[in-house]
Amino acid sequence: MTSSIRYALNKNKYLLDPELEALENLLLKSNQSDLRDATLLSLALATGARAQELLNIRKTDINIYDQSIFIRGLKSSNDREIPIRETLFQQVLKISQEVSGSELIFNIGYHRLRQIWKWYRPIDKKFHCLRHTFAIRLYRKTKDIRLVQVAL
Repeated sequence: MTSSIRYALNKNKYLLDPELEALENLLLKSNQSDLRDATLLSLALATGARAQELLNIRKTDINIYDQSIFIRGLKSSNDREIPIRETLFQQVLKISQEVSGSELIFNIGYHRLRQIWKWYRPIDKKFHCLRHTFAIRLYRKTKDIRLVQVAL
C-alpha cells in the first residue's frame, strides 16, 4: 500500500505575491535615493543567490556581453552564471563603476546586509526568503524543477 505524500510549501519561507509586490514597489522607489541597497535586494530576487554569494560578487563577475552575473557557489551550490534583466544589469554596472578601493561590488558585511533587509522587508521574514521566492517564481514560470536546481 503506497501513500502519496503531498509536499506543502511553508509560506513563512518565501514572499507571498502581495508581499513581493510591496517589496518590488519599495525597491523601485528607492532606486533613486538608495541605489546600492535597492540593487542588492533586487539582485537577490533576480538570482536566488545566498547572502554571502551576493556579497562576494566582484567587478570581474559582471559579463557585459551576456548581461549576466557570475555567482560563486557556497555550501553545496555550484558556481553559476545568471542572466539578469537590462535595467538591473545597468544598476549593477553603475554601482561597480562607483566603487573604488575594492574588487567587491557590494563592499559591505553580512551584518549590514541584514540591517538593509530589516529596513526594506515588507513582512518579518528572513533574508533567505528571497532565495526561496526566486525558486518558486522560476518553477511557476517554467515548471522545470531541474532548471530551478541548476539555478540555485
